[in-house]
Amino acid sequence: MNTVTPSPDALSSRATLSVLRDAIRFVAPFRFQFAVKGVLLMISLLPLLILPWPIKIIIDHVIEKTPIDAPVRPFPFFVEPFVRLLADLSTGEILAAAVAFQLVVFAFAGSYGTTWSERDTADARLSNGHDTATRTENAANEGWSFAGGIFGLIDFRYTMRLTQAFNHHYRSRLFERIQRLPMTAFDDERIGDAVYRVMYDTPAITNACYRILLTPIAAPLNILLVSVLLAIAFGDQPILVLSALAFAPLVLIATFPLASRMRGASARSRAAGSVSTTTAEEGMANILAVQSLGGEERQRSSFDRDSWSAFGRYRSVLLTGMAAFLMAAVPGTALFLYAFLHVADGVIAGVLSTGDFALLFVYYGRIAFLCADLGALWFNLQENAAGLQRVAFLMDQPSEEDPPHAETLPPISREIRFEDVSFAYPDGTVALENVNLEARVGQMIALVGPAGAGKTTLASMIPRFHEPASGRVLADGHDVARATRESLRSQISFVFQETVLFDATVAENIRMGRPDASDAELERAAREAGAHEFIARLPLGYDTPLGRAGGKLSVGQKQRLSIARALVRRAPVLVLDEPTSALDPATERQLVESLRQARRERLVVVIAHRLSTVRAADQILFVEAGRIVERGSHDELMAREGGAYRRYVELQTRGAA
Repeated sequence: MNTVTPSPDALSSRATLSVLRDAIRFVAPFRFQFAVKGVLLMISLLPLLILPWPIKIIIDHVIEKTPIDAPVRPFPFFVEPFVRLLADLSTGEILAAAVAFQLVVFAFAGSYGTTWSERDTADARLSNGHDTATRTENAANEGWSFAGGIFGLIDFRYTMRLTQAFNHHYRSRLFERIQRLPMTAFDDERIGDAVYRVMYDTPAITNACYRILLTPIAAPLNILLVSVLLAIAFGDQPILVLSALAFAPLVLIATFPLASRMRGASARSRAAGSVSTTTAEEGMANILAVQSLGGEERQRSSFDRDSWSAFGRYRSVLLTGMAAFLMAAVPGTALFLYAFLHVADGVIAGVLSTGDFALLFVYYGRIAFLCADLGALWFNLQENAAGLQRVAFLMDQPSEEDPPHAETLPPISREIRFEDVSFAYPDGTVALENVNLEARVGQMIALVGPAGAGKTTLASMIPRFHEPASGRVLADGHDVARATRESLRSQISFVFQETVLFDATVAENIRMGRPDASDAELERAAREAGAHEFIARLPLGYDTPLGRAGGKLSVGQKQRLSIARALVRRAPVLVLDEPTSALDPATERQLVESLRQARRERLVVVIAHRLSTVRAADQILFVEAGRIVERGSHDELMAREGGAYRRYVELQTRGAA
């Protein structure tokens, strides 16, 4: 792109906050879905408030056989009604009732005893690699719930669909944005970087949005609920609540110094991953050139180096995360041991039962976990911030936009006119200077001149691939700068010098610009382009798949298909950049005759060097250093003694001789 991508270390804390604000903006199209996820999250946390009590009852009144009507501590009001139902039951019946209750909750929301946090969860992930790219595929398809059972499955499925819809939306938006960037956008960038941003950076939006929106809401609310519950049931044990709440500032203080390091490590990991993607893309797209130059070993070594660098950079991300974990784990373990000894002393002193011990540490662990998650929020966001920045950078690039109040361009029927048109590239290189020309429908215009003279740039002004720095381009008197691009480009067929074919059938490639073209129209365009004969010899004719970039065809055959694709549109303006450069003389003569026929209902603009093509033009424009220095027919220009066009022709004929 013509705007330099920020370096991996350029994202400061302030810039990170700005990028994270962008994440909130990204949520807007899915605000209802995220609100539903928030409600589901709240519901999934509620079973945790109830589930520990049957465990306490089983420990105290089944295992230790303490009379249920004589507990060490009175039951709180929300448990008391259930306990009263158990008062006249035997030990076995109490056990059966508690187990039945657990089974009901298990079916609805999961159960206790299978994870360190004493709860089941529902989640699903793909197999991970150890670099950012392979791990972010998980983030693009992830589903999770803090509950298990039927509710957990519903929550999990909803979350997975939300994650996929969210990522699909922004992958598609980013892909669309890249396609709408000006033609000069990727002059200084490698296409693999854009691929990496679309595929592997967009999931960072999902992760960041889940953390930014759900953690600050769910964690404090759940902490408050559990704290209130502990205050009701164990009002004389405030030290437990306070020590659990201390995890939030403890984790924040422990991880904050490493936040910038994580941000930089993640940015460098993504940059290295994009280089690896670019190397693979370029190596595969240019495999014939690599093989012809004997560069297989060099290409393999290059990919080996870039791929290993991507893995190495991701190891830096993991090491930073491990360092942050250790810095928080050491004081956190000390805090946990303090709480453990405090509760153990209460059990030994007889003020707490063994069941209370288990109950308290389920609640204590929950508060500590939520506080740690809250305290680590800033640190955890850093890994996603780099990906968010890379996505936002492309999303914020100025794209091709129609001007306010742009109008539909009427069908072009008379002429294209340039009035004092000038153009310079972003680096300051002047490509066109004060160009004036008039090209009428019914004419064939040839742009001739040395390489780099500005011929292709001049032709690119017609469909507004480039915008004039000054001057105007008019179509039947209408300024094309005030027309919608769609209405303008729908009337122009452009054949580029570099032939572009898709991995599709012959017919699908020709129909690319006009999907509704009939088979007869396809064949007519192919005949005009001199392509029908070789197409007919293909195994499946027009239904033959071409493979990657038309790899089954010769350069000349590809060029003829590209020309057929332009001809089938029947647009009033046809622009061809070096259409005969790869054609044999017989095919060239056939194409030139087709262009002569086509000009009856079109304006045909041809950029060419071969004299056999140029001679057929009604008007030849000789372009040099961004200016039209001569214009006229072939005979008129050849009659000028010492003229630029005549010298150009003489150089070619002497070279041919």
